[in-house]
Amino acid sequence: MATQIVTLVGVLIGALTSYLATATAERAKFRRTMATRWDERKLDTYIEYISCVKELMRASREALRARDQGQDTTEALAEMDAVEARRSVLFESFVLLSDEAAADAAHTVNQRAWDLLRVARDPTNGESALADVPLVTALNTLHDAARADLAIGSRGSGR
Repeated sequence: MATQIVTLVGVLIGALTSYLATATAERAKFRRTMATRWDERKLDTYIEYISCVKELMRASREALRARDQGQDTTEALAEMDAVEARRSVLFESFVLLSDEAAADAAHTVNQRAWDLLRVARDPTNGESALADVPLVTALNTLHDAARADLAIGSRGSGR
Protein backbone atom coordinates (compact mmCIF):
# COMPACT_ATOMS: atom_id res chain seq x y z
CA MET A 1 0.00 0.00 0.00
CA ALA A 2 2.82 2.45 0.80
CA THR A 3 4.43 1.84 -2.60
CA GLN A 4 1.14 2.59 -4.32
CA ILE A 5 0.86 5.90 -2.43
CA VAL A 6 4.44 6.81 -3.36
CA THR A 7 3.70 5.92 -7.00
CA LEU A 8 0.49 7.95 -6.96
CA VAL A 9 2.28 10.98 -5.44
CA GLY A 10 5.00 10.65 -8.11
CA VAL A 11 2.41 10.59 -10.89
CA LEU A 12 0.64 13.63 -9.41
CA ILE A 13 3.90 15.58 -9.12
CA GLY A 14 4.81 14.63 -12.70
CA ALA A 15 1.38 15.68 -13.98
CA LEU A 16 1.51 18.98 -12.09
CA THR A 17 5.02 19.72 -13.37
CA SER A 18 3.98 18.90 -16.93
CA TYR A 19 0.88 21.13 -16.62
CA LEU A 20 2.88 24.07 -15.24
CA ALA A 21 5.55 23.76 -17.93
CA THR A 22 2.93 23.60 -20.70
CA ALA A 23 0.94 26.50 -19.26
CA THR A 24 4.07 28.65 -18.96
CA ALA A 25 5.13 27.84 -22.53
CA GLU A 26 1.63 28.59 -23.89
CA ARG A 27 1.47 31.88 -22.00
CA ALA A 28 4.86 32.92 -23.42
CA LYS A 29 3.75 31.94 -26.92
CA PHE A 30 0.54 33.96 -26.54
CA ARG A 31 2.50 37.02 -25.39
CA ARG A 32 4.87 36.74 -28.36
CA THR A 33 1.93 36.40 -30.74
CA MET A 34 0.20 39.46 -29.28
CA ALA A 35 3.41 41.52 -29.32
CA THR A 36 3.98 40.61 -32.96
CA ARG A 37 0.39 41.46 -33.85
CA TRP A 38 0.60 44.90 -32.24
CA ASP A 39 4.04 45.58 -33.72
CA GLU A 40 2.67 44.87 -37.19
CA ARG A 41 -0.27 47.20 -36.53
CA LYS A 42 2.10 49.87 -35.19
CA LEU A 43 4.35 49.61 -38.22
CA ASP A 44 1.40 49.95 -40.61
CA THR A 45 0.06 52.94 -38.66
CA TYR A 46 3.47 54.62 -38.50
CA ILE A 47 4.03 54.17 -42.23
CA GLU A 48 0.55 55.43 -43.10
CA TYR A 49 0.87 58.52 -40.88
CA ILE A 50 4.36 59.46 -42.08
CA SER A 51 3.36 58.89 -45.71
CA CYS A 52 0.39 61.18 -45.21
CA VAL A 53 2.64 63.90 -43.78
CA LYS A 54 4.89 63.55 -46.83
CA GLU A 55 1.81 63.84 -49.04
CA LEU A 56 0.84 66.99 -47.14
CA MET A 57 4.28 68.43 -47.82
CA ARG A 58 3.91 67.67 -51.54
CA ALA A 59 0.40 69.18 -51.72
CA SER A 60 1.59 72.33 -49.92
CA ARG A 61 4.53 72.66 -52.26
CA GLU A 62 2.25 72.31 -55.28
CA ALA A 63 -0.10 75.01 -53.94
CA LEU A 64 2.78 77.39 -53.38
CA ARG A 65 4.33 76.56 -56.76
CA ALA A 66 0.98 77.29 -58.46
CA ARG A 67 0.83 80.63 -56.63
CA ASP A 68 4.39 81.47 -57.77
CA GLN A 69 3.36 80.72 -61.36
CA GLY A 70 0.25 82.90 -61.09
CA GLN A 71 -2.12 79.94 -61.37
CA ASP A 72 -5.34 79.34 -59.47
CA THR A 73 -4.54 77.61 -56.17
CA THR A 74 -8.11 76.59 -55.28
CA GLU A 75 -7.74 72.96 -56.35
CA ALA A 76 -4.27 72.55 -54.83
CA LEU A 77 -5.40 74.06 -51.52
CA ALA A 78 -8.49 71.81 -51.48
CA GLU A 79 -6.28 68.75 -51.97
CA MET A 80 -3.99 69.99 -49.21
CA ASP A 81 -6.96 70.36 -46.86
CA ALA A 82 -8.20 66.86 -47.69
CA VAL A 83 -4.78 65.40 -46.94
CA GLU A 84 -4.68 67.36 -43.68
CA ALA A 85 -8.04 65.92 -42.63
CA ARG A 86 -6.73 62.41 -43.25
CA ARG A 87 -3.47 63.15 -41.41
CA SER A 88 -5.46 64.36 -38.41
CA VAL A 89 -7.41 61.10 -38.22
CA LEU A 90 -4.28 58.98 -38.66
CA PHE A 91 -2.59 60.88 -35.85
CA GLU A 92 -5.14 59.52 -33.37
CA SER A 93 -4.27 55.92 -34.27
CA PHE A 94 -0.58 56.79 -34.11
CA VAL A 95 -0.84 58.16 -30.58
CA LEU A 96 -2.97 55.23 -29.38
CA LEU A 97 -0.39 52.69 -30.52
CA SER A 98 2.91 54.48 -29.95
CA ASP A 99 5.12 54.83 -26.93
CA GLU A 100 5.60 58.21 -25.27
CA ALA A 101 8.70 59.24 -27.22
CA ALA A 102 7.09 58.50 -30.60
CA ALA A 103 3.89 60.29 -29.54
CA ASP A 104 5.90 63.36 -28.49
CA ALA A 105 7.74 63.33 -31.82
CA ALA A 106 4.41 63.06 -33.65
CA HIS A 107 3.08 66.06 -31.72
CA THR A 108 6.08 68.04 -32.95
CA VAL A 109 5.40 66.87 -36.51
CA ASN A 110 1.80 68.08 -36.09
CA GLN A 111 3.01 71.52 -35.02
CA ARG A 112 5.34 71.75 -38.02
CA ALA A 113 2.56 70.50 -40.35
CA TRP A 114 0.26 73.23 -39.06
CA ASP A 115 3.05 75.77 -39.64
CA LEU A 116 3.33 74.46 -43.18
CA LEU A 117 -0.41 74.80 -43.73
CA ARG A 118 -0.34 78.39 -42.46
CA VAL A 119 2.46 79.21 -44.89
CA ALA A 120 0.67 77.55 -47.80
CA ARG A 121 -2.65 79.28 -47.07
CA ASP A 122 -1.09 82.75 -46.79
CA PRO A 123 -1.60 84.37 -50.21
CA THR A 124 1.56 86.45 -49.79
CA ASN A 125 3.83 83.37 -49.61
CA GLY A 126 5.52 81.49 -52.41
CA GLU A 127 7.44 78.23 -52.54
CA SER A 128 10.53 79.81 -50.99
CA ALA A 129 8.61 80.25 -47.70
CA LEU A 130 8.77 76.46 -47.16
CA ALA A 131 12.38 76.82 -46.06
CA ASP A 132 11.13 78.43 -42.86
CA VAL A 133 9.20 75.28 -41.80
CA PRO A 134 11.49 72.60 -40.30
CA LEU A 135 9.09 69.71 -40.98
CA VAL A 136 11.76 67.39 -42.40
CA THR A 137 13.80 67.65 -39.21
CA ALA A 138 10.71 66.83 -37.14
CA LEU A 139 10.02 63.83 -39.42
CA ASN A 140 13.58 62.56 -38.97
CA THR A 141 13.10 62.71 -35.20
CA LEU A 142 9.81 60.85 -35.58
CA HIS A 143 11.50 58.18 -37.70
CA ASP A 144 14.09 57.62 -34.96
CA ALA A 145 11.43 57.44 -32.23
CA ALA A 146 9.30 55.03 -34.26
CA ARG A 147 12.31 52.80 -34.95
CA ALA A 148 13.12 52.73 -31.25
CA ASP A 149 9.50 51.92 -30.36
CA LEU A 150 9.50 49.05 -32.85
CA ALA A 151 12.94 47.89 -31.63
CA ILE A 152 14.44 48.37 -35.10
CA GLY A 153 18.16 49.08 -35.05
CA SER A 154 19.44 52.61 -35.48
CA ARG A 155 20.31 53.83 -38.98
CA GLY A 156 23.39 55.55 -37.67
CA SER A 157 24.37 59.10 -38.46
CA GLY A 158 24.41 58.83 -42.25
CA ARG A 159 21.29 60.75 -43.32
